[in-house]
Amino acid sequence: MLCAISVGGVTGSGKTEVYLAVIGKVLAQGRQVLVLVPEIALTPQLVERFQRRLGNTVACLHSGMAAGARLNAWLDAAEGRVSVLIGTRSAVFTPMPRLGLIVVDEEHDDSLKQQEGFRYHARDVAIWRAHQCRIPVVLGSATPSLESLLNVQRGRYTHLTLRQRAGGAKLPAIRVLDMRRQAVRAGLSDLLIERMRAHLLDGGQVLLFLNRRGYAPVLMCHACGWVAECRHCDAYMTLHRGAGELKCHHCGAFERVPRRCPHCEAPLISAGQGTEQLDDVLQSIFPEFGIERIDRDTVNRRGALETKLRHIREGRAQIVIGTQMLAKGHDFPGMSLVGIVDADQGLFSSDFRASERLAQLVVQVAGRAGRAERAGEVLIQTYQPEHPLLQTLVLKGYPAFAQALLEERRMARLPPHYPAAMVRADSPKPEQAEVFLQEAAALLANFEGVTPLGPVSAPMARRAGRYRFQVFVQALSRPVLHAALDHLVAQLAERRTGRLRWSVDVDPVDMY
Repeated sequence: MLCAISVGGVTGSGKTEVYLAVIGKVLAQGRQVLVLVPEIALTPQLVERFQRRLGNTVACLHSGMAAGARLNAWLDAAEGRVSVLIGTRSAVFTPMPRLGLIVVDEEHDDSLKQQEGFRYHARDVAIWRAHQCRIPVVLGSATPSLESLLNVQRGRYTHLTLRQRAGGAKLPAIRVLDMRRQAVRAGLSDLLIERMRAHLLDGGQVLLFLNRRGYAPVLMCHACGWVAECRHCDAYMTLHRGAGELKCHHCGAFERVPRRCPHCEAPLISAGQGTEQLDDVLQSIFPEFGIERIDRDTVNRRGALETKLRHIREGRAQIVIGTQMLAKGHDFPGMSLVGIVDADQGLFSSDFRASERLAQLVVQVAGRAGRAERAGEVLIQTYQPEHPLLQTLVLKGYPAFAQALLEERRMARLPPHYPAAMVRADSPKPEQAEVFLQEAAALLANFEGVTPLGPVSAPMARRAGRYRFQVFVQALSRPVLHAALDHLVAQLAERRTGRLRWSVDVDPVDMY
C-alpha cells in the first residue's frame, strides 16, 4: 500500500529537518533513500547539509555534472554503495536495490516535468515507483500543487503542516507597492531603493527578483518604431549588452547589436528591464556593497553557481539579483529584504495554470526573507495593486488562494479535478500541422466524455522556423482519456508526415 505524505506549511519552516529525521530512520534499517529536487541550483546546498548530518553516504546526480561523475554516481546507487542519492528529475529512474523512501522536494515545481522527447513528471513517476516498491513517498512544498492538495482532500495523502518557521523566525511583512505614476530607475521605485538602503545600512542582505535575464527584452528605434525581432520565432530578440549581442531565448539565435536602426539610421533605445540592467544600475546606486547576479548567463560555467551561493551565505554579497533559480529552497540567514521587481508578468496569460504558478513564485521568493533572527520585509512592485490574486495572497495566504482556485477549476472541468492532454504538431508549413490536428481532433471527438478544443495556434505560433498548432483535450475520466489517446496514436503512428512533428502530452503543465 502506498503511503504518500504531503509536507506543507510556511517557507523556512524546517522541511529539510523533517526529511533528515525520516531519512535517518530509513538508513538505520539498512535501506536507501532517493531525494528529488527540481533544479540543479538546489543540489549543492542540500548535498552539503545532508553530508554534514549523514556522512559520506550521500551522492548527487544531475546534468550539470561531468559524464564520468554522473556514471559513477549512477553505478554507486545501483550497486548499493551510497545510501542517499540526491538528483534532478531523471534521477527518479536510477535503480536502487534497497530503496526504502522517496522524497520529492518542491513537489509543485514545473521543472519536475520533462517537456520534450520522453515526457514524464518526476513527481508522478516517484509516486508510482513508491507504489510498486511498497514504500512511503514524501512530497514537500510550502506551496503545494493543486494536484497534491486535491489528493489530500480525497484522503489519498496524509497532510502534515508546519505552521511556524524554524528557530522562532517570524514570517516577513509583505507590502504591495503601487507603481502607477511612480518615478522608476531601471524598474526600481524610489521606495524600494530607499528600503534597500535602510536594510543594507542595518547589516542586512537584499534579494531582488526579476524573472527576465539579459539587459532589456526589447531593442527598438524611437524614430521609426523598428523592433529587433527573431527571424525564426514570433518573438523579440533580447538585448545582452555585456556580450554585445541580441539573443532569442526561444530558439537560441543570436546576432551582433546594430549600431543604428537598420531602416532609418536613427539611434536605438532599449525598453524594459532584465537582470543585467539591474546589476548595472545598482552598481552605480550602491557602489559600496557587493552584488551577485544569478541567472543562466552568469552560472553557465561549472562551479560558478556554488561560488556565488557561498559568497551570499558568507555575506560577501549584500545585494543579490536573481531569476527563478533563487526562488525556492535556498536558505540565506542574512536576507532581510526581498523585492519582487515586476509581479505583473504572470497576471494576464492564456495559460490556465499561470495564476497558480505566479502565486507559488511570489510565496517562494518572499520566503527567502527573514529566515533567522532578523525581521524580514517583502515589497511587491505592481501596476495592478487591486488584482484579486495579489490581494488574496497578501491578505489570506496561499492556502486560501489554492482553495479558491481548486473550486474554479472544478467548475471549468479543468485539472486536477478532470484529466487533460495536449496534442501538438509543428511543421515548416502551417497548413500541414493544422490539417493534421483537424484529423486528430475528429478522431478524439468520436469518444463519449472527451472534448477536443482546437486546433488553434500555439501562444507562440512560430518557433525556430516551425509553425505550431495544438489541440487541448478535456475528459471526464482518466480511463476514457487514455482509451481515446491510445486509439489516436494507433491511427496516426504509421502515418507518413514528412517534416511534420507531433506529440501527445498527458497532464500538460505548460500551454506553450
